[in-house]
Amino acid sequence: MPPSGSPPDRHGQIFGRAPDLAVGDRGFSSAANETAAHARGICRVVLPKTGHKTPVRQAYERARWFRRGAHWRVGCEGHISVLKRRHALRRCAYRGRDGMHRWVGLGVIADTLLTIAQATARRPGQGATA
Repeated sequence: MPPSGSPPDRHGQIFGRAPDLAVGDRGFSSAANETAAHARGICRVVLPKTGHKTPVRQAYERARWFRRGAHWRVGCEGHISVLKRRHALRRCAYRGRDGMHRWVGLGVIADTLLTIAQATARRPGQGATA
């Protein structure tokens, strides 16, 4: 069982309940991890199983909520990759945990501002008039 500072426990401390959904990649897939997640009160656990799958497991992984959870995780990975590449977040320029939070926060803000600027520039009729 993970230490008390683990994300599901932290989520419970903040929101007063377990998360509805927990998502991980195949590297975290194990019966012990699924059992631990369900024991913490997480209803939907998305841990794709590696190797041969029983028909019951295949049906479980084909459920719409399971596929949406897996796609959500893949989308997050893509966003993380863009942040690392576009805003040099591969290596933190600050020290300590607070510095890391500041570095990532500034990168996310910069990326959001860039996305807003690009979306605004694409709008027809929305620009400087000459």
